Amino acid sequence: MPYAFANGDRCQGQAAALRLRQAIARTEDVTRERTPVGRHPEEADDVLGTFATDGALGFDPFPFLRALHAVGSRAMVIGQVAGIMHGSTELTGDLDLLWDGTSDEADALRDALARCGCTELPDLTREQVGYRVTGAGGDLCTPALPWGDMDVTTCLTRAETTRDPEGFAIRYAALDDLIRMRRALGRPKDHRRADELVQLRT
Repeated sequence: MPYAFANGDRCQGQAAALRLRQAIARTEDVTRERTPVGRHPEEADDVLGTFATDGALGFDPFPFLRALHAVGSRAMVIGQVAGIMHGSTELTGDLDLLWDGTSDEADALRDALARCGCTELPDLTREQVGYRVTGAGGDLCTPALPWGDMDVTTCLTRAETTRDPEGFAIRYAALDDLIRMRRALGRPKDHRRADELVQLRT
């Protein structure tokens, strides 16, 4: 039986949210003794990704994801967090989101960011901008950002939704869309993760 939420999302269950919770617990476990190296997520290389940066230390995207649901945001999780929600085993240290670039959604994002400790709100008129909240950071992207030959606008309408055990919804990129995004970006880590996602689809 699908679950219904106040903002109209419907989902089939908790599996994707539970995968993410398990991954965050594993991240905490494997980084417990790691010493900060002074590398931020935006300085990640194209092979290892943000898990090799200090972004993985204390990484907890759930407060921000909860806030996005609370303010009615339609932003969609992309990147490796979305990959984890589909079953990827690679860990990460950032939370990237795709949103539609409208003024209403910008207002919702600002509200969610402020609720989660963001003291310097990012410039949401840009097609891609970094953000930082308590427990997480990453990029906020709009469809205006070049994605090679891919138009990601319709990906927002195909987002999947999962129900976190604490009762909020998380919207995330559909598997086929995420694979196409990975191929469009084309970095070594993207090809590796796209190959893994293809295996999960079969």
